[in-house]
Amino acid sequence: MIVCVCNNISDREIRQAVDLGLSSMDELRSDLGVATCCGKCADYAEQVFNEHVERTSTTTTVTELSFRPSQVA
Repeated sequence: MIVCVCNNISDREIRQAVDLGLSSMDELRSDLGVATCCGKCADYAEQVFNEHVERTSTTTTVTELSFRPSQVA
C-alpha cells in the first residue's frame, strides 16, 4: 500500500528500509523522502516503521535485497 503519495513510498519500502538498517524516522525521511512534502503521511509512516521495528527486533536482519536474478557471465 502506498503510504506517501507525494513520493510514491509504500509500506513495503519502509519495512525494507528498516531491514536494511534504518533506525529512525529522520533516517527514513532522509533516505526515502517519506513525509518530506505535504507531511500528511507522517503519522502512518511512523506507525508502519515502529511496528516493523518491534517485529524485527528478535529476528534476523537482512543485509542485501535483490529484485533481479544474478547474472552469470
